[in-house]
Amino acid sequence: MIQRHTKDLLYEQVARIGKAVSSPKRLELLEVLAQGEKTVEALAAEARIDIKLASAHLKVLKAARLVEAQRDGRFIAYRLSGNDVSALWVNLRTVAEEHLVELKVAMDQIFAAPENLNAETRRSLMEKARRGDVVVIDVRPSDEYASGHLPFARSMPLDEILQRIKELPADKEIVAYCRGPFCMMSAEAVALLKEHGYRAQKIADGTPEWQAAGLPLAES
Repeated sequence: MIQRHTKDLLYEQVARIGKAVSSPKRLELLEVLAQGEKTVEALAAEARIDIKLASAHLKVLKAARLVEAQRDGRFIAYRLSGNDVSALWVNLRTVAEEHLVELKVAMDQIFAAPENLNAETRRSLMEKARRGDVVVIDVRPSDEYASGHLPFARSMPLDEILQRIKELPADKEIVAYCRGPFCMMSAEAVALLKEHGYRAQKIADGTPEWQAAGLPLAES
């Protein structure tokens, strides 16, 4: 009986993580926090929910030790409690993509197919960017770029592309990325660039996918 009680307790502790990530909105908050530290207000805006509900979701994630909070004046900023939490999000999403036909169908309907990188193509992209054969642009907000970005990538937030488009060479391919496969900013960026005559494509990777693959990020 003692052994059974101990096993039940162990499984119960692991289940705390499962319960914490059982909400679609909490998963979205984890994805956003994988890009860097955010205030409650910023997280609520990203998830399109009110601040009270965002705080409630963050309380659950904090209780499961998946996020940490720090007060900065009158604001409270949240961050992931470790890179392994970012990897947890990537692994959950990858398993869902592999096994849930409904998710595959939904992604095919919503997203133009991005290039899915493997270990070889990630290294190849990094080398092409280092040589200047392609230009990699990070279309996330600039604060997320500063928290960590793909090596040799330029920061060009989506809402700045039209104003800064002449900074991009017209004779080279542009590769855009954002927060990961569920992020639509890179698709919008590619559409804008193609309208202006650029050769452009997007990749499915964001910084969480890059880290999960064991590759380094750059910081600025």
